[in-house]
Amino acid sequence: MSIKIALGSDHAGFELRGEVAAYLEKGGFEYTILGCREGESCDYPLVAREVCALITEKKADLGILICGTGIGISIAANKIKGIRAALCTDTFMAKHSRLHNNANVLCLGGRVSGSGVALEITEAFLTNEFKGGRHQRRVELLEPC
Repeated sequence: MSIKIALGSDHAGFELRGEVAAYLEKGGFEYTILGCREGESCDYPLVAREVCALITEKKADLGILICGTGIGISIAANKIKGIRAALCTDTFMAKHSRLHNNANVLCLGGRVSGSGVALEITEAFLTNEFKGGRHQRRVELLEPC
């Protein structure tokens, strides 16, 4: 079974989204692209909702969201029940967001991460799995009160 990825961006993340899509294609991942089209402005909270809906409806396993800084889109994604979005700026964060936090959405900043680093972060996110164990209890505590 291959991992299904929902990939979305607003206009500020459009260029990096293309590079991530090429990486996913080369890696043989199944993915769906959501969000704006070239030259089109769009609202990152709506893109976050689209991507996260595919995850909560079990039509995608993981998501990748990209806006200018990654901050706004990660805030938007984390408002959605069942989503654990991690804004990662290096591979250590990406790896441990999966191992310890069971993050199901990676957020990147198209205006702050170069494509080389962003692709390394993406690889670290996609190639690690949740360890469970003592981390499971902590992940359960992340659910809304």
